[in-house]
Amino acid sequence: MSEPRFNIVFDGALLPGVDTNTAKLNLAELFKSDVSAIERLFGGHKVALKSNLSQTEAQKYLEALNKSGIDARIEAEPSLQLNLNEVRHSPQQPQPHESVIEPASPYAPPRAQVGEAVAEFGTLKPFSFEGRIGRLRYLAWTMSLTLVMMLIVGVAFALGAAWIFTSASTAAMIVGGLLALIVFLGFAYVSIQFNVQRLHDLGWSGWLWLLTLVPFVGSIFPFVLIIAPGNEGPNRYGPPPPRNSTAVKVLASLWLVMIVLIFFATLAGVFSAIEEQYGSSSLSSYESSEYTDDAAAEPAAEPAEPSVDYEEEQ
Repeated sequence: MSEPRFNIVFDGALLPGVDTNTAKLNLAELFKSDVSAIERLFGGHKVALKSNLSQTEAQKYLEALNKSGIDARIEAEPSLQLNLNEVRHSPQQPQPHESVIEPASPYAPPRAQVGEAVAEFGTLKPFSFEGRIGRLRYLAWTMSLTLVMMLIVGVAFALGAAWIFTSASTAAMIVGGLLALIVFLGFAYVSIQFNVQRLHDLGWSGWLWLLTLVPFVGSIFPFVLIIAPGNEGPNRYGPPPPRNSTAVKVLASLWLVMIVLIFFATLAGVFSAIEEQYGSSSLSSYESSEYTDDAAAEPAAEPAEPSVDYEEEQ
């Protein structure tokens, strides 16, 4: 008895939460085909993406399609009933797996291997506007950028101050200002790339970074990038990022600790300013009351006798 064979069948259904355009892009990348050819598979017709597979092979292909957001299913091929009379009269009868899809059908999928074409994780591109990074890697990369910037700024400030104090020239100040501007723009450019990749992980356009320039919204938007979870599976910006390494977790934890320290330092500064202002006002009121009491305690001066000019009578 021959081993049962299976087909991978698709009728246009998608997994929950997967956008149609995203599924088409993922399927086009999976089959190494154009999106226009893939759109024919979404007409609502039942299409066999792969035929005549063993159960293990069918399961492998199904998992690959599910990772792309495609809600395909496995169906058993009908068993072949051999009839000698039919064979004698119909010598050119097609095989069962060939009758599922006509070769000239406009809904025929591209012929390509499925399992090997699926990338489980995307490639990290730190200095690029393409790709995806998760929350922890976003914090880790930002912390690394901050530490490098602090080191460069510290060294540049020391060298620039020594140059300015020794030469005392205007040219030294101008050159130092230009170098500081170039360094600032370079780090800002890299920081924008990190933000764009984090937006891609959420399935959002990188142009949304411009919201950070909007007053009030710009102060809240970075917290959205830190808190909001990314898409678990592939989206239109590619496969999910790789798993976080130990270094990523350590750097992210350091950044979170720094945020907490900055928060508590700000609160301490506010409370210190309030306490200082309260103590100053209390001291002023105390001195004012003491001065009033001293003035009331002094005895009232006796009125001076009016001076009278008179002439003695002769």
